[in-house]
Amino acid sequence: MSPKNGPRPRAAAALAGAAALGLALSACSGGSADSSSGDALVVYTGQAGDYQINFNPFSPTKIGALGTIYETLFFYNKAEVSEPAPLLATEQAWNEDGTVLSVVLRDGVEWSDGEAFTADDVVFTFDMLKGQPAINASGFDGTVEAQDDTHLTFTFEEPTFVKGPDLMGNTPIVPEHLWKDVNPVEDVMEEPVGTGAYLLKEFKPQAYTLESNPEYWGGEPEIKEVRYLSLSGNQAGADAIAAGTIDWQTGPIPDIQNTNRNFPNYDAYTQWQNQMVLATCSSAELGCEGPQTDPAVRHALYYAIDREQLNSLAFMDTANDMSPAFTLTPSQDQYVSAAVEEPIAPTTAQPDTAADLLEAAGWAKGDDGIYAKDGEKLTLTVEVVTGWTDYITAIDTMASQAKAAGIELTAAQSSWNEWTEKKGSGNFQLAIDSLWQGPAPDPYYLYNYFYDSSSGAEVGGSAGNNYARYENPAVDEAVAALATMPLDDAAGRQSHFDAIQTEIVEDMPYVPIMTGGTTSIWNTAEYTGWPSDEDLYAFPAIWSAYDAAEIFKRLEPKG
Repeated sequence: MSPKNGPRPRAAAALAGAAALGLALSACSGGSADSSSGDALVVYTGQAGDYQINFNPFSPTKIGALGTIYETLFFYNKAEVSEPAPLLATEQAWNEDGTVLSVVLRDGVEWSDGEAFTADDVVFTFDMLKGQPAINASGFDGTVEAQDDTHLTFTFEEPTFVKGPDLMGNTPIVPEHLWKDVNPVEDVMEEPVGTGAYLLKEFKPQAYTLESNPEYWGGEPEIKEVRYLSLSGNQAGADAIAAGTIDWQTGPIPDIQNTNRNFPNYDAYTQWQNQMVLATCSSAELGCEGPQTDPAVRHALYYAIDREQLNSLAFMDTANDMSPAFTLTPSQDQYVSAAVEEPIAPTTAQPDTAADLLEAAGWAKGDDGIYAKDGEKLTLTVEVVTGWTDYITAIDTMASQAKAAGIELTAAQSSWNEWTEKKGSGNFQLAIDSLWQGPAPDPYYLYNYFYDSSSGAEVGGSAGNNYARYENPAVDEAVAALATMPLDDAAGRQSHFDAIQTEIVEDMPYVPIMTGGTTSIWNTAEYTGWPSDEDLYAFPAIWSAYDAAEIFKRLEPKG
């Protein structure tokens, strides 16, 4: 799910790291909300559409289980800079060259079917990913060997410091004894077996319920059940908060700044983390079709947006500035290249600049005020998920702004599954979405996720995070170079950031909108232990699965 927006945080406005999203998504129109005062912590991800059962942690249509059922080796807190928390592993150490990573596993862990967890399961998982590029999101290309049941080493041909957080913190480990006969790309998992603090209790299209694992290595959590509801969208979530029938949602509600005054059982908490974009199917060479394949059109859209008006009408004045270099502002300003003449996107529309760009590229304004070229009208469709009311309002607002600049925008609403499929297959022109940060406070991760051509694909094929299908050899080269360097080598790394930013600002396959505030509304009357400014132990978003799993383990019922 795309991040939603809320009130300004009580502490720093923009933190360094953000969620590497493991999305536990889908929802059902017309589902009924169970009482939040019952046996389960009731949560709502803000999705529309029936749940389709699939607990395969590597599938793009997974609906849950990351963190709760399937664990990683470590937990990386994206909300603030801190040491990784041990999960299935207790120690990790790189050699001086960054080519060997030694890992010590936790002893005595069992899978939920009673089988022992060992280093062989970790080796199997990473070997499986390496053999399946479609699900190898971290780009693992090394070798992993087990010395014994609790010790293993990852070996790489080149320095790989920057991949450590992804490999250790974003790779769910699966049991070899069950997965050796599984097709990890295509198979649907209906009965997940993991090492985590929760088990699947019940699945229905309108809701599914997890129950606590009494044999969990970390001790059975105090929250005995977590129920994921399906509703019809943001308005249904807001209504459920008003009725007191859910305990946690991450998304907008009316007058969100006064949540506790309006609803005394709840409070709201916000972080600015995720960069909202109009993502484009950008590459004509890879089969993308439409006016958006012209960089001049993408830049014209960028200048057509009145972000000040957009913030007021769509985001309740809670969004923040955004850089076309895709560095978080202000926490990553030190990485912005001196060659980037405009480090912050304009706050007001610049239709004259948009017109100059289009006309220089051969577009001419028609009698209806809309540009056209070679018989093709500058009309673009923006894909959005049904029920995402703030994003739908944003598209409506941007459509009015774009029309003033001679560009016609229309919205196409669909279920989350359909929206995801369109992006993955390249069957779209524009899609409103958010680009997330990585496991460390560093722009390398976003560049690697969304701009590296290795995670793209021809239209019709299945793309990874680079669903814009952006291809640029200079960017690929710079991303590859950064992957070999320690994160603390600021002087050495900056030339590569300069190279990336020069290209992506010029090409703009993702049109910057604003940095969105991610707001959770949660039940503070019945549960304690929520993240706070004083203890921001996880990124507070229900759709950020690994973070949500840590929060479930920290919460305690009152009374």
